[in-house]
This record gives sequence, C-alpha cells and structure tokens, in this order.
Amino acid sequence: MLPYSKLPSPDPPPKKSKFPELDQKSSLNGLIYPTLSLQSPRSWLLLVILLLQVIFVLVLRSVSMSFSTSHVAPQQSHPEISASVPRVSDQCELGKIYVYDLPKALNEDLLQNCHELNPWGSRCDMLLNDGFGRQASALNGVVPENLVPAWHWTDQFVLEIIFHRRILNHRCRTLEPESAAAFYIPFYVGLAVGKYLWSDSSAKARDMHCDMMLKWVQDQPYWNRSDGWDHFTAMGRITWDFRRSKDEDWGSSCIYKKAMRNITRLLIERNPWDYFDVGVPYPTGFHPRSASDVTQWQDYVRSRNRSSLYCFAGATRMVKNDFRSMLLSHCKNESGSCRVVDCEGTRCMNGTSAILETFLDSVFCLQPRGDSFTRRSIFDCMVAGSIPVFFWKRSAYFQYAWFLPDEPGSYSVFIDRNEVRNGTKSIKAVLESYSQEEVKRMRDKVIDYIPKFIYAKSREGLGTIKDAFDVAIDGVLRRIKEQQELGFKW
Repeated sequence: MLPYSKLPSPDPPPKKSKFPELDQKSSLNGLIYPTLSLQSPRSWLLLVILLLQVIFVLVLRSVSMSFSTSHVAPQQSHPEISASVPRVSDQCELGKIYVYDLPKALNEDLLQNCHELNPWGSRCDMLLNDGFGRQASALNGVVPENLVPAWHWTDQFVLEIIFHRRILNHRCRTLEPESAAAFYIPFYVGLAVGKYLWSDSSAKARDMHCDMMLKWVQDQPYWNRSDGWDHFTAMGRITWDFRRSKDEDWGSSCIYKKAMRNITRLLIERNPWDYFDVGVPYPTGFHPRSASDVTQWQDYVRSRNRSSLYCFAGATRMVKNDFRSMLLSHCKNESGSCRVVDCEGTRCMNGTSAILETFLDSVFCLQPRGDSFTRRSIFDCMVAGSIPVFFWKRSAYFQYAWFLPDEPGSYSVFIDRNEVRNGTKSIKAVLESYSQEEVKRMRDKVIDYIPKFIYAKSREGLGTIKDAFDVAIDGVLRRIKEQQELGFKW
C-alpha cells in the first residue's frame, strides 16, 4: 500500500448529487474527459469516491495478508519444513560421505551366522536391534519408567554395526562417489576376527576377512585418489586385537597391512602413538530415542541422592600384583564408604542391574585399567553421573580427546597407582578431600558430556543434540578436510 503522504488530499465532499440515477456512460465520460471533470463538482465527487474505494481495497488486502501470515507461520516452524533447518550444503560444509557396498561376506553374512561368532555359544541375542541387543526390561524400577525402552543389554564389541546402521541414514551421505569427501568402509572386522581369537586358528584364517576387504577396496576407482587418506572405518575391538606382529601372537595383523596405513580407524581403544587410530566411546546400555530422553536422564542423574562416597565394580585377574584385586579388598574393608560389585565369573554379564544401581548410588567410581588400558565401565560410570577415578592416564586422557573435556581435573580424579600400592596415599582420604562445591562442579561436567558418550537409538540421531556417532563423524570429516588442504601429506 502506498504511503498516505503520496495520496491526494481530497476536497470536502460536495453536496449530495441531484442525479443519483446518473447512468454509467455519463460517469465514465466524466472520467475520460479531464476538462469536464475539473469543471464539474459531480466529477470531483466520483473521483473522490473512486480514490476512497482504492484505499479501502488496499487496506483490506493488507489486513488479509497479515491475517494469513499469522496463521501460516506456525506451520513453517514444523521441523520437517522449517526455514531454520539448514540446507544440505549448509549441513555438509565438511563434505559428504560415500558408503561402500561391500561384499556381504564382510558384514551382513557375519550377522546372519551370528551363532558361529563365539566358540562358547551364540551371540545372536547381543546383535539384535541394530546391534543394541535385547531390551533391558530388568531395569524397571531402577531407571525412570518411560526411559526403560531406551535401555538395552548392549555388548561392548558392536561398534561396527552401530556405525553402519547410522551412517546409512546420515544427512551427508551421498550416492554419488564423485561428490564425496570421505569414503566409509562398513567392514565388521571385529566380528570377523573375534570368532578366531580363542581357538587354535592359523594366522591366515585370522587375516582372511581383512585381506579380502583390502583387495576389494583397492580395486575401487576412488581409492587411488588419496591412497586411502579419505577412507575410514569402525573396528569394534581394541586396537591391539588387530596388531599381531608374528604369526604365533594374539589377534589379527589387519592394522599392520600396508593398505591400512592411511585409513582412519575408529576404535574403542586406540594406540596413542598412531595418528590414524581414533578412540571412540565403548557402547553402553543407554540409547535414547530423542533429545528429550537425554535431558530427562541428565536431570535424573543430576538430582540423584548418592549414598556411597565411591564404588568399584570388577573382577580379579590371575596376574602378578593384580591392582583390581587390591581395589576389591580395599572396598570390602571400607564398606561404610565404598560399595563393591564383585564380577567374578558371570555375575556382571549383560542382564543384571547391579552395576548401574551401584554407579547411580555413588559419588565416585574407581576405574583401574581393564584387560587393556581401557574398559567399558568408564562410560557406564559416567553415563550414571558418577565421577571417574583413574589410576592410569592412558585409560582415558590419551584415548578420547574428541569426547572428553580438555581439562582432566574438571571431570575426574587421578591417583597414582604406585602410591596406592605402597600405602603413601589413601583413596578414601583423597576423595574425602574434595569439597561439596568441587564435587558438584565435576559431576555437572560429567553429566553435561553424557550426550558425547552415548549412541542414539534413532537411525537419524537426536536432532539438536550430537551423540558419540555424530561427534566421531564430524571429527573424521574435519581431519580429512584438513589433510586434503595439505595435499594428503604430513
């Protein structure tokens, strides 16, 4: 509508015409012939009426548009069509991902033959539900009732399945390899080698699937573009299971294969001195369906009344000077302050709520090294909002840089194991030395980082919240982009 200052100022309305029955032709004539219009009061009256009608129509149209906009706006805020949802180009500023369609023998067939993956029994139940395992219905009464469906008995070695399912639905996945910045290899190498680790298998058998994968990938046209620098994969076991130096040693030699040299590898435990090893969180049992599941769980663990100062869940090992055995004995002797779960035998196998309940009820949780430097319990502990206490820096500080706070002291406690062994430092005394304010600050930091420790149940992720998968993918794309700018050179 034109500004009012642009409209002519009408004269005072003339007296009522004596000719109301004036026909249309004479009215048009009055408008067509300006000389007559200027000389006739009746023509001035018609001109004023016409201008008023134009103004009325424009005002009515403006009101209509305003009314219409006020009703359309809420529809535009729907998440599927909202203008605030970034375009694909905005979402994928780090580049797009092409997922290889590997021979089924390297992934899907391993799942189909899940009963063969373990020499002691079937692992099929653990691989259900996109790798999350069976529903953890036994947690009814331990976690909020509406969050029970988000909990599963998840095996710690299913990373490859979780990543494969999620990346197939990633917003930056492309079906056009020529437009891809990165190439994902959905190889279930952990499942493949796991079936041979506890049997009298030859080195050739333990390397068979890895050799098959590398031969296939090197035949693809996009491999030679960077000699593997822009390729990445998930390996669902610790790095040492793939670093056999001699035929008679443990595990596979997959990582030592020449073609694996430049491939970025996502592992639940990395070699801190290998650039291409990236440590990612062990899968825990919590797989939220939505962002609201995450925030509700954070509120729940933040407000939890914790009756024990610290706890330890673990089992002894038949090794000299076993530190875990020492911690078990220590906790049993400090029963007023330390809650203990002795995991001897199968007591802590998937299907028990004892560990989660213990972590939920404890301010601190003791985290010695496991069979290797890391253990899944680190993440079970933090997901429950308990503050981890480390005795080896390699258990976390050198492992999960993309997922943990930069300052170790902001979320954890470190106690030198040697000072515990020789009696110069008391675990209980160290933990009691922290003020309530310091404890709250550390716990809040742990709880704030929970999204980075978990793998969402939804194949599309959690929307506004980035989980461990999202953080890992962003990190891989960023490092590939940085190397590409350098020409894939050190």
